[in-house]
Amino acid sequence: MAQFRDVVYYYQKYWAIALFSITATGIFELIDLVVPYAIGQLLNVLSGQTLDAPLQRFIAWLGSLAQQPASQFLNLVILLGIIFAVTVVRAPIQPWIGNWFHWDIAFRTRRDHQHKTLTKILTLPIEFYDENNAGRISGRVAKGLSNHTWTYPEIAGQLIPKVIRVAGIFVMISFVDWRIALLFIVSFVVILTFIVQELKRLIQKEVVLDRYIEDTESRTSEIISNIKTVKAFATEASELKRQQQRLSREFKFVNYVIHKRYTWLFSWQKLMIEGSVFAVLALTLWATVQGQITLGHFITILTISSMAYSELDPIGELASVFARRFASMQSLHEFFQQPSGKDTVVLDYSEAVQTYQFTGKVHFNQVSFGYDRTRPVLQNINLLIEPYQTIALVGRSGSGKSTLVKLLFRYFEPHQGQILIDGQPINTLDVTGYRRRLAIVHQEVDVFNGTLLDNLRYGNPTVTLTEVQEACHIARVDEFVRHLPKGYQTVVGERGVRLSGGQRQRLGIARALLMNPDVLVFDEATSSLDYESERSIQLAMRSILGTRTTLIIAHRLSTVREADQIVVLDQGQIVEIGNHEELLTQGGIYHRLHTLQETGELVA
Repeated sequence: MAQFRDVVYYYQKYWAIALFSITATGIFELIDLVVPYAIGQLLNVLSGQTLDAPLQRFIAWLGSLAQQPASQFLNLVILLGIIFAVTVVRAPIQPWIGNWFHWDIAFRTRRDHQHKTLTKILTLPIEFYDENNAGRISGRVAKGLSNHTWTYPEIAGQLIPKVIRVAGIFVMISFVDWRIALLFIVSFVVILTFIVQELKRLIQKEVVLDRYIEDTESRTSEIISNIKTVKAFATEASELKRQQQRLSREFKFVNYVIHKRYTWLFSWQKLMIEGSVFAVLALTLWATVQGQITLGHFITILTISSMAYSELDPIGELASVFARRFASMQSLHEFFQQPSGKDTVVLDYSEAVQTYQFTGKVHFNQVSFGYDRTRPVLQNINLLIEPYQTIALVGRSGSGKSTLVKLLFRYFEPHQGQILIDGQPINTLDVTGYRRRLAIVHQEVDVFNGTLLDNLRYGNPTVTLTEVQEACHIARVDEFVRHLPKGYQTVVGERGVRLSGGQRQRLGIARALLMNPDVLVFDEATSSLDYESERSIQLAMRSILGTRTTLIIAHRLSTVREADQIVVLDQGQIVEIGNHEELLTQGGIYHRLHTLQETGELVA
């Protein structure tokens, strides 16, 4: 679990400049104390009382430099000049030394951690995304980055300098009367300890609330993503009721648990502050009446102590804001602590990416795997695929077909055995360079919100328009491009909503071909299409067969008839291998599946 130090280390890269800006801001807070002190001394001058000895010596030294004799006028002019220097002269300087750096650091760290976040997203293993939906991940990241950005200027630019000011006030009062200073500092320690202890308890409550909010936002994201299904099943009322229950739970928790506790905290904080102010007033008044301190010191102590106690409200408020934000910042750091994939993925197009060229010979050598080691999905798979051969994988749902492809792409590592390409174990190859020699067309082709051309070039941005057109001709994309309003420059919408299922599939095939892969995989690329679209895809696939090693996963057996070899999987094991005619004559599982599909009794 992320700790407070993780939040602090978030800004580690800029500690040097942070130390400078915090120190400078703290010094300005201390300089502010010169004004009430100088006013107190002015009051002493006007009332005929003596100035403090150090100040008297300072004024005498300045008078000697200016060749001016000591006088009431000289005292007033120098004190007024001091006030002018620490107020008017300082005014335009402070924003650049303080505010500029506080926000500059916040913005720089946000930029750095946005890059770090994207890197983390791209290197997390596939199983992380199987367990966490996109809405939950993006919400956690956005909220964590935002709260980090807003918190730093408040903590570094306000909270810490205010604490420095309080320390300076304690020192000033100590020079006047140690008893008042002792009362002042003890009261401050008690109040701050009380606030910190209460906020620690509230942070735990904020963590629970953050989880409640995350659940609600995650479900809302799912509703938006699956709105067609919601409307098709007429479940709007049930979804609304479920979300209302979550919102009601949030409201009750935030209002009757967290907000109530904050109100209780601020009530006691206010009572202790006002009690302390009154105690300091009474003690200072008594010391003045007894002649132990001057009238000017009375005004100075009363003014600066009031300034100090008045800082407790914003200090408490800033601390409570930090407590409210801490849960989301903690969640962001827990996200950063998620283990990345075992393979190092190169995230640029530099020479660090090793290039390969394979013939396409793939060997699954006694491969066993299970997402849960106690429940194997694949058992002792031994399959040799020759270069340019077309292999079809068929079988019931859950037989392990797609898992075999995931292992080929190194999304997971086999628990036993190994996978080789051209005789080399794939786990010894640079994963980025290796994957660039593979391509896959999924059942649901992922389409980004951009132009058709951008999506076609996604895997290989360097291809020419001529190469794009050639791939589109093979994949039969050119049949619908001419009907689009702007051709290849048509924006296809988020997730390709402006394209039909068949069009997206053909786009996926063309995109895969533009990778010029050594091994091409079709993962149930026609299972969700109508027969006309399926026919177009089959024609596109037929023109590809024999040009590279091809793996076809299919439920519809009409898609795999022309494969060189058909591999039948059942319960994670290979039970039949042969071409279409050979498997039909064997009368096994393939024959039964084929018969059921032909008669229309089963559409797997």
